[in-house]
Amino acid sequence: MLTKTYTLAQIEGVANDIIAYCAHKTILFYGEMGSGKTTLIKNIIKKLGSNDEITSPTFSIVNEYQAIDGKPIFHFDFYRINNEEEIGKLGLEDYFNSDGWIFIEWPENINNFIPTNTHTAEIKSINYETRQVKVL
Repeated sequence: MLTKTYTLAQIEGVANDIIAYCAHKTILFYGEMGSGKTTLIKNIIKKLGSNDEITSPTFSIVNEYQAIDGKPIFHFDFYRINNEEEIGKLGLEDYFNSDGWIFIEWPENINNFIPTNTHTAEIKSINYETRQVKVL
């Protein structure tokens, strides 16, 4: 398990540590609204070498970026998913079978679709400036 307590000024180092730690390229991000999931994912995507403008996929459900090695990076946000019928229309298998990094916010909304070989990142807000992430 990787555990890091950090502030926004330290987030780039934490992003590097998570990339180095993860044997699998799919990470499920758990945490309350406003805990910093999207901010951490944006920094991980930057550390993977993407020069794209990184935004939250809250309304689009998935955003695709390109890593420095040319491989895709997929950032999912399933906060607005209400039922499994919505998931079936997304073609998740194609994304999950890719060779790219996959970051999933609100994975608890797609429990029956979560791929194997994933890491879990649990983010907690310690106070206004400090967060803690545990990656399993």
